[in-house]
Amino acid sequence: MPDAGAAGTWKLGDLTVNRLGFGAMRLTGDRPFAAGVPSDRQQSIAVLHRAVELGVNHIDTAAFYFSALRSANELINTALAPYPDDLVITTKVGPGRDTWGEWTNAARPDQLRGQVEENLRQLGRDQLDVVNLRRMRQESIAEHFGALADLQATGLIRHLGVSDIEIRHLDEALAIAPVVCVQNRFSLDDQTHRGVLDACRDRGTAFVPFFAIAGGRRSSGGPAGSSAAVEEVARGHGVSAAQVRLAWTLHQGPNVLAIPGTSTPAHVDDNVAAAGLRLTADDLHQLDATA
Repeated sequence: MPDAGAAGTWKLGDLTVNRLGFGAMRLTGDRPFAAGVPSDRQQSIAVLHRAVELGVNHIDTAAFYFSALRSANELINTALAPYPDDLVITTKVGPGRDTWGEWTNAARPDQLRGQVEENLRQLGRDQLDVVNLRRMRQESIAEHFGALADLQATGLIRHLGVSDIEIRHLDEALAIAPVVCVQNRFSLDDQTHRGVLDACRDRGTAFVPFFAIAGGRRSSGGPAGSSAAVEEVARGHGVSAAQVRLAWTLHQGPNVLAIPGTSTPAHVDDNVAAAGLRLTADDLHQLDATA
């Protein structure tokens, strides 16, 4: 049976997580921000049960992960509460969507408390384990991050992270409060934020890539386009291309965590199995040469 702990662990502050986690965005459907048929509720709940059964103890979510009739936070609460003692739920604030699902202006610093409280309510918790501030094109994140640090001081938040940032924003945040993780777009096909990954390693901060499998397809769902190198390595190990992409991601450093998402239980098994996939030096050379 696949084991999410096979790739080792990392600490988000005082919280230990397996490096292979789960991203909840696609629980509401393969196109989570688009109109259409909602995901199968019982299947989404089965996905969460299966992930935890396989040792996943780090789930990434957000209150703005919702589609018609489905909310990722509500599904997590229904499936997993009362929560296992070792389960770490990371959420994010900053972006806004109205009740019809339309994107609104980014939250002002004084509106972040409302977003934090909404996550608390939906998840049924008194404290959020980790809250990431998703930068929304601000030149400076100091005021927004400072507002979250104030909420941390009240006990509503345990640890803080940042998302979609440059190195200067990470250092700006670190000057205000500890940062346990950075979530940025990163994959074999898109290494734009390689410098941020390196900065996280140097500062002892977790780097948590999103779209590690989907690559350029991003939130449209499905894997990235086919790569001859990825397919060849996958055939050599008898695994899927998605597993190769995840294993490559985890190889980027002990502080790198993976949060692949899916809406089907079978894909949970496939993704978690990537934690135990060991790529050879030749595999990595071949993949890096085509990146």
